[in-house]
Formats: sequence, C-alpha cells, structure tokens
Amino acid sequence: MEISDIIKNYFEGKGWIEEPKNLYEPIDYAMQSGGKRLRPTLVLMAVKLFGGDVERYVETAAAMEVFHNFTLLHDDVMDKADVRRGRPTIHKKWDDNTAILSGDAMLIKAYQMVASKVEDTKLRSVLDLFSKTAIEVCEGQQYDGDFEKRKDVTPDEYFNMIRLKTGVLLAASLKMGALLAGASEEEQRNIYDFGMNVGIAFQIWDDYLDCYGDEKTFGKKIGGDILCGKKTFLLVQSLIKGGASQKQTIRQLINNNNILPEEKISAIISIYTQLDMPKLCEEAMDEYFRKAMKSLSLIAKSDEEKAPFIAFAKKLMGRKS
Repeated sequence: MEISDIIKNYFEGKGWIEEPKNLYEPIDYAMQSGGKRLRPTLVLMAVKLFGGDVERYVETAAAMEVFHNFTLLHDDVMDKADVRRGRPTIHKKWDDNTAILSGDAMLIKAYQMVASKVEDTKLRSVLDLFSKTAIEVCEGQQYDGDFEKRKDVTPDEYFNMIRLKTGVLLAASLKMGALLAGASEEEQRNIYDFGMNVGIAFQIWDDYLDCYGDEKTFGKKIGGDILCGKKTFLLVQSLIKGGASQKQTIRQLINNNNILPEEKISAIISIYTQLDMPKLCEEAMDEYFRKAMKSLSLIAKSDEEKAPFIAFAKKLMGRKS
C-alpha cells in the first residue's frame, strides 16, 4: 500500500469526537478538512527509506499532522483569518475561545499519539525531538507577529523566522522517521537538512502564492499576508530593492486602513510585479532546492530509493522540473 493511502485510511478511520462535543467537534472539523498531510507523509517516507516498519509508526506520523493543525487553529485566531482550506476557520464557525481550547486539546493529543507506539529505547529521543520542534515553531510564530510591528526586518531575520515557523516541522518529520527506523546520527542530520531547505523554499512559495496564487487551489484569500502586514519574502525584498518612491508607497499602503482591502492588495502586488518579485522568489527557491539536493546526495541510498523525496520536493515548490 502506498504511504499516501496508509495516511488517508488512518485519518478517515480516526474518530475524533468525544465528550464534551463542543471541545472535540472543532477538532474533527479541522482534521477532516483535508490538507496536504505533508508531515506524516515525510515521517513514513523516512521510515521506509531507512528500512523501518512503516505500519508500526502510522500514529506517530499522524501526531505531526495533529500538531500542525493545532498551530493553524491558533494562527487563524491571531491572524483573524476567515478561510482555511476553502472553508470557514474554526474561530469563525465557532468562536475564538473554542479555537484556542480545541487547539490546546490537539496539542495534548499530539503528544499522546507521538509516543503511543514507540519502543522504550527510542522514546526519550522522539519526545526530545518533538518538544524541541514544538517550541521552535512557537518561537517562529512569535517572530512573525513581532515583525508585523517592525519596519526594519532584514533578510537574515526573515529566513530565521521561516526556518522556525515552517522549516523545522518538515525537517523534524523526516528526522523522526529516520530516528524511528534506527538511522545513524549522520543520516538523521542529512535528512533533517534536506527537509529544512525544502521547508524554507516551500515558505517562499507560500509567500508568492499569497499574491499570485489562485484562491481555489491556494485555499485562502489572496493578499491575506498583505492585510496583516506580514513580513513575507516579497515585502522584505521589495523594501530593500525598491526605489525610494516605491518603498514609501509600500509603507504608506501597509499602514493605511482607510482604503478598501482589495485596493491595498492590488496596489502592493503591482509594485511587487514592477520589482520582478516573482523572478526573485523563483531564484531563491532554486537556491534552497539545490541545497536540499546536496543534503540528500550525502545519504547512502540508491537513486531509486531517493527519487520519491526529489519528486516530493519539486511538487511542494511548484516546480515543473
């Protein structure tokens, strides 16, 4: 059975609703909303690559998806987002308090799941990796929020933020699979670095899609990051590469709450296009793709065994080749 089918069957067969229903129905709503389920896929791909028992660790892999969705519940409250995966967000369908409390319960569920089938000899390492990653994701989210209030975010600060907010969870999912399968520390490090570079490229792609994507496939409203004042790759680079007039216009638009949201989004994207930001995004993603491929090349497995990881990375970055 393909890994994607194993994960699909797990989530389709998983019952989330318990008592009190007002706590668990939002969890069920979140977990049945689909999504790419990248993180559990990566866990099991790494388990398979390093010769581990894929069937044994399905629930451990699924914990990474539950944790990821917990972060989305809280993100949507903080960002005041109305739509997630083409559906109303939980704080819109229910309320903020429900989204916060159900998210808290999801975090606890993730800890229960990640340790459920792990051998005692590996349990401490698994929990240490999971806890380290969880706090790093929170650190990344805090930086993301802090940067909304700042005008001087540097590219290095941006990349550190997305490393923590996005990269570490993808990287840790791969390392988790390697650890469970008994891979060496060097192999764990190389697969982690592969995932980190893919994750950074993926976040740049996500920043790009917020401006140039199709709402139907993106699953969120275009321009949401612009309205929140998020320091995306496009905004940080535009405030470096733009002319004085363009920089001033961007800053004025970001801080202007008296114009229609659609006008603000359109005007800022127009400046991004003038500055050739789509090309710059592509170049940055290419750089991190090359770094990812270098890390993958250091793993002593056949080209055939590593091919799914290359295909996965390309798909995640929207690459055609």
